[in-house]
Amino acid sequence: MSSAFYTLVGAVLVLGVMILVHEFGHFAAAKLLGVRVEVFSIGFGKRLFGFRRGDTDYRISALPLGGYVKMTGVNAIEMKEERPEGAEAGDSGEFLHHPRWQRLIIAVAGPAANVVLAVLLLTVVFSLHHEIPYGFYQPAVVGWCQPGSAAAQAGLKEGDQIVQIGDVQNPIWQDVQNKVLISPNQPLALRVRRGKEVLPITLVPKAEGKQQSGDAGWLPSKPFLVTALEKDMPGTLAGMQIGDEIVSVDGKPIHATGAMQAYLQSTKDRPVHLEILRQNAPVELTVTPKLAKVEEGPTQSYRIGFVSEPMQVEKLSVSRAFGRSVEECKKLSGLIFELVGRMAERKVSMKQMSGPIEIVRVSGEMVHHRNANDLMEFMAMISLQLGLFNLLPIPILDGGLIAMLLVEAVMRRDINEAIKIRLYQAAFVCLVLFAGMVIFNDVVKMLPGQ
Repeated sequence: MSSAFYTLVGAVLVLGVMILVHEFGHFAAAKLLGVRVEVFSIGFGKRLFGFRRGDTDYRISALPLGGYVKMTGVNAIEMKEERPEGAEAGDSGEFLHHPRWQRLIIAVAGPAANVVLAVLLLTVVFSLHHEIPYGFYQPAVVGWCQPGSAAAQAGLKEGDQIVQIGDVQNPIWQDVQNKVLISPNQPLALRVRRGKEVLPITLVPKAEGKQQSGDAGWLPSKPFLVTALEKDMPGTLAGMQIGDEIVSVDGKPIHATGAMQAYLQSTKDRPVHLEILRQNAPVELTVTPKLAKVEEGPTQSYRIGFVSEPMQVEKLSVSRAFGRSVEECKKLSGLIFELVGRMAERKVSMKQMSGPIEIVRVSGEMVHHRNANDLMEFMAMISLQLGLFNLLPIPILDGGLIAMLLVEAVMRRDINEAIKIRLYQAAFVCLVLFAGMVIFNDVVKMLPGQ
């Protein structure tokens, strides 16, 4: 099947489901509180078919990317002629006729539905089969620093344990990775335990890749296991096997692929002696590196032809999975708000933000090349981000309505209708410009060489 098919399926499964869940949150709260819902649509655009029950037209529309809910009098700029027949301003079914606390519940229900979905999806993932890079949830002990990287320039060494990064005490590698990602070209204060000493170190991650996210150039301490072998390459021909743990190369302790690559470029095609642990038994092999193309690009280097990406598999009880899911959502929420703040301060590139085009593209790749757990984890992340984005205090978004309702509650009177209309109009223009910028970023990321 073509990539276009997988992209379409990915768009429907990810963006479509996320938007639909969001709108269902508003719909359920509105129905519960007695607000008239005129339309609940799966999809956008032209109505294809459906049925009417009570005041609501339940319909399937032409474009299956999400859905929408239309409530009577849902905003301050609805015109009289837009109201359904028989509905008058101030009637009991109109949104604006209901108490502020009820309108607040309806506004919050959409983002809340996205957050709940994210928690449920991650709970399923953690309780069934969750693959994570080795050391992801373990103390942040440095296993290797790439020469010339930010970590190497800061003076970090193999075996250093990061006991503080920014405001996070005793971080695991997940915490460290998150802080580094949102700190490109920004100084990060570390406290590092080296032997019996605790040293203050300043790390300045480099901006790397299409997203211009932070990169320190280090790897966590982990076993140097062979997790994949390339056919007809020296490693396979010499007898290496998946699961082998490389202890040393020519008598030198090497514990990371990057260190191995650097060493092989110095020895070139000279045979190297590997000491290996295979099922806890020592094995010795002699391998002659081969000048071969690197998969990620057109360059060639001396290689043995193996991959070392050890993974850990978790399968938690439902209660533990739920607890982990809530904790993960809390961490990601804090990270998202911190990232938005840094973007507003112009400390982080807007390229770190992905729009609908990028989300659809990645969704298609997930459907095509990854398993169901990976797809659910990705859907959870997008659902959480959608919910949080809608909570931003911007008119037109749910957060804008929530902010206005809270201000009115403090003032104990409604904000002037003319002011509301101007705020909505200004916000609409800003959102259109923002959407254009995000979509432009998505397109640029897809261009060759970016």
